[in-house]
Amino acid sequence: MENRNKNRHECGRFHARQPRDCRIFTYTEAFMNNLNSVLIEGNMVRDPLIRSTSKGTSVCNFTIASNRYYKQDTNFEKEVGFFDVETWGKLADACSSLGKKGRGVRVVGRLKQDRWTGNDGKSHNKVAIVAEHVEYRSDFKKSSEADSETEELAEAAMVAEESSEEYNSLALSNEEVSAMQTVTF
Repeated sequence: MENRNKNRHECGRFHARQPRDCRIFTYTEAFMNNLNSVLIEGNMVRDPLIRSTSKGTSVCNFTIASNRYYKQDTNFEKEVGFFDVETWGKLADACSSLGKKGRGVRVVGRLKQDRWTGNDGKSHNKVAIVAEHVEYRSDFKKSSEADSETEELAEAAMVAEESSEEYNSLALSNEEVSAMQTVTF
């Protein structure tokens, strides 16, 4: 009897030899959710659409475009992905009032897959992001005065840069001047 208790492991089971990892899974561990988390940044493709459910809960849908740049051989390539985002409740109200086409956003949420059978009998599915948190990039309001002033500053900067490049190409270093003086006959 003593010998048998000697083989009893801390998990309460008997083992012929000591197991490496012997765990008894509890109910919560056995049915634990898998990780489903998304963080994505991009720009809104169009203005958000808001609607209400039959119970009055606000739902806001929008699509964002996320750009990815990568190098292939010697060229840089651009890959664009379009992602549907869904927000609920107060977040939906905020997204409908703050969001507009072209505005930069960062979305944190989870993936949701909808499956249905169409009228033609084919099965369809769609994956969307259900947002839990949405951040907006600063919204710079443009006016015609600000645009013209910005254009003038940009032109002035380009002219200044061109003139400094011309000057630098004409200017000689001290070594070049001394070399010219020593070479002259």
